[in-house]
Amino acid sequence: MNYKAKLKTINTFCFDVDGVFTNNIVWLMPDGEQVRTANVRDGYAVQLAVKKGLRIAIISGGKSEAVRKRFEGLGVTEIYLGSAKKIDVFKSFLEKNNLLPEDVCYIGDDIPDYAVMSHCGLAVCPADAAAEIRSIAHYISPKKGGEGCVRDVLEQALKLKSMWMDEESMVW
Repeated sequence: MNYKAKLKTINTFCFDVDGVFTNNIVWLMPDGEQVRTANVRDGYAVQLAVKKGLRIAIISGGKSEAVRKRFEGLGVTEIYLGSAKKIDVFKSFLEKNNLLPEDVCYIGDDIPDYAVMSHCGLAVCPADAAAEIRSIAHYISPKKGGEGCVRDVLEQALKLKSMWMDEESMVW
């Protein structure tokens, strides 16, 4: 099955954060805070997907409360920060939500995402993902992390489900 056929059936999307929503650059502040940038269009796609009833989850090794606030502001309720072993978090998420691995699209970019991407139904990565991740991805977005890869995948899914460019899409 090609990735678009699978994408049309998927209603659950799990995302890593750093390298997917961000461009892999972290500014280290004097107080120890790590500051990231995020693509606003990725954020628009996430909030629209949530409004349309798609399940969105974040599974990140990072622990930034700013990241939590960002995704809560977009309507995401399943946010798992500080996930040292992502496959364990992913399996717990599946069990909690009565999902099968094949029901889920996971978007990751680096080695800590490998086990989940090997276990999910649709593995996706940004164009600048690690070579090992690109080698197992069912779809490699032409967009880099932090430069619209999330929007690329969610927009395709929403279009395939006829949930794009309707009246609800016009409201943030």
